[in-house]
Amino acid sequence: MTENTITTRGRVRSQEWFERAQQSLVEGVNSPSRGAAVYRGGPVVLERGRGSHVWDADGNEYIDFMMSFGALIHGHAHPKLVDVVSQAIAEGSHFAAATSAEVEAAERFRRMVPSSEVVRFANTGSEATMLALRLARAHTGRTKFLKFEGHYHGWYDPYLLNSHSHPPEQLGPPENPRKIPDSEGIPPGTFADVVLAPWNDVGALEQVMRDHGRHLSAVITEPIMANMGCILPREGYLQRVRELTRKHGVLLILDEVVTGFRYAPGGCQQYYGVQSDISTFGKALGAGFPIGAVAGPRAILDRMRWGDNMVLHYGTFNGHRLTMKVVAANLDLLSQEGNAAYRKLHALGDSAITGLRDIFRRRKIKAIVQGVGPMFQIYFTERDAIYDYRDYCKYVDTARYSSFVHALLERGIYMTPSNGLHWIISTAHTEAEVAALLEAADQSCADLA
Repeated sequence: MTENTITTRGRVRSQEWFERAQQSLVEGVNSPSRGAAVYRGGPVVLERGRGSHVWDADGNEYIDFMMSFGALIHGHAHPKLVDVVSQAIAEGSHFAAATSAEVEAAERFRRMVPSSEVVRFANTGSEATMLALRLARAHTGRTKFLKFEGHYHGWYDPYLLNSHSHPPEQLGPPENPRKIPDSEGIPPGTFADVVLAPWNDVGALEQVMRDHGRHLSAVITEPIMANMGCILPREGYLQRVRELTRKHGVLLILDEVVTGFRYAPGGCQQYYGVQSDISTFGKALGAGFPIGAVAGPRAILDRMRWGDNMVLHYGTFNGHRLTMKVVAANLDLLSQEGNAAYRKLHALGDSAITGLRDIFRRRKIKAIVQGVGPMFQIYFTERDAIYDYRDYCKYVDTARYSSFVHALLERGIYMTPSNGLHWIISTAHTEAEVAALLEAADQSCADLA
């Protein structure tokens, strides 16, 4: 071991808290991704965090590469954000009224996101994507929409199709995918207006648009498939999606809840040079506070103006004053020194990606690392690349990945064992912490033998 190595001791207190939690909480958690469905033997119960480090209930220290699934763009307890929160809450956290804080947050948002003539704040990414679809339907007068296999847009009923991995034989043919609900309790008729298609396949998309384009209100897509780890779009794919939606009078909704404010100031739409009609944001926008946002042109978002035939969007906690203060401060931090934060995120992330690839190659382990800069994922597979949902379901060894991450947890690297999520770099990470990750990964490879 070197000075970079962190080792963990037992997690007795975590287990005690988990057992206690099961008396009051379903599965002992408030989201399945935190519980025994993902963490072998039960979750790591975290108590505090600072910078890029977290500590669990037993006092074990970890370097955090999960970062609240990407919400913590500046890591834990950033001093500037702590000051902003302390002052804001002392003055009154929320009024459910108009505030100057929401105006300042919106102004900064618009400066960073080129497609946003106006923005409406909500509380979660799920709320934002719900509103985006409602706006698209009202604007076009059409009810159907296209969703891609493997993409997750929140837990709104119509979106909950084929967002979990399944055995390949259950998926149906690519040209006519079988619709597999992700949840019980959804009326079957809910999915009558959903057109399902494979992602990253231009030919398949062109056929779907020929068959259904005139009936679609919107095509909704993640610019990077973040729900199956980190699957990048093929070169030119997003641009072709944009061309086809325009051709058929269909609105393009870019779901940037995961990628927004992570790859570039304007998100992946700026990074890839794609102009959306409506875009949704969350996670990194709130720097650890609950947030959702819908942005786009006035011609579409003004349909929320009060009056006849309006698109209704209520919310007691919309534009929450404390959160708006954090959003403004967060975007100021990201914009400092000519957007220097993004240069750091990309440099550190690329260093981690390169280092991990070198380790797997040297160890002769069949694994690939996909992504770029601030977000990436490891896939144990014999394939050279994973291009879509079907590749993920057929070729990725998710159990091997889980074992690898559990080995990392024992070496002080905090990450979710779910292969469908992703590694996150924050502005709080350093080169030394990337080195610690690589050392722990190298050691953990021995556990896979």
